[in-house]
Amino acid sequence: MNKKFLVILVAAAVLIAAGIFSSIAYANHSWGEYHWARTANPFNLNLGDNVSSAWDPFLVTTSGDWSASSVLDTAIVAGGTTSDPKKCRPTTGRVEVCNANYGGAWLGLAQIWVSGKHIYQATSKMNDFYFNKAKYNTPAWRQFVMCQEVGHAFGLDHQDEISNNANLGSCMDYTNDPDGGVGGASATDPSNEHPNTHDYDQLDTIYAHLEASISAVSKKFLAPANTNANDIDTSDAKEWGKVIRKSNDGRSSLHERDLGKGNKIFTFVIWAD
Repeated sequence: MNKKFLVILVAAAVLIAAGIFSSIAYANHSWGEYHWARTANPFNLNLGDNVSSAWDPFLVTTSGDWSASSVLDTAIVAGGTTSDPKKCRPTTGRVEVCNANYGGAWLGLAQIWVSGKHIYQATSKMNDFYFNKAKYNTPAWRQFVMCQEVGHAFGLDHQDEISNNANLGSCMDYTNDPDGGVGGASATDPSNEHPNTHDYDQLDTIYAHLEASISAVSKKFLAPANTNANDIDTSDAKEWGKVIRKSNDGRSSLHERDLGKGNKIFTFVIWAD
């Protein structure tokens, strides 16, 4: 075989393989196969509105964006923790969405309570300590963080955790420039304020199977062994448990707290600059 042709052939094979594997990594971003139990798709999931009027439009957009999925319909309902949104106590069977001044450190936080592989409650928090500052107090930053923290509650992971590269066009992608375009890593990259096709495809994969009946799993995902789990101060990093993954900048992006008997709390965090 001609040596030059062989080099070209090998190079082409490498590029094809790289394309295949990068597309797999790009599309596969489920959060440990954790999912809500249900017997039919699309299933309905309530988002508890514990946010201020400044955040309401972004919650409305987020609910509509994720409801475009073929397997999921969300509805905004009265929050279950409005008397103390800073604590943002979870409610079984739904996602509580909150904003408050949680102090300096993180920008947004998502947490799921699981039993086995089933999510039985979740919270999504936006930190006004930073969103009251000029850098983050923009529609693009608010929409990006709201969309991502609620997306985690469905079982989605990040598509990418390198903030300073070009946007993927997904709110599940870390970014320093949520509205894309001029001013970020690329002058032509898309906005990261909404889900993209890969997010919807991943939800289809996560929710491809159905439970035979909710009653068959309800004792596990509706009655966790540790009834004190809802009283943990989940805004405090010391309560998040062990670090199980770090992002490209060396800071933790995922924590796990083991409650025993198959019950755990997972915490995803976006750190502020």
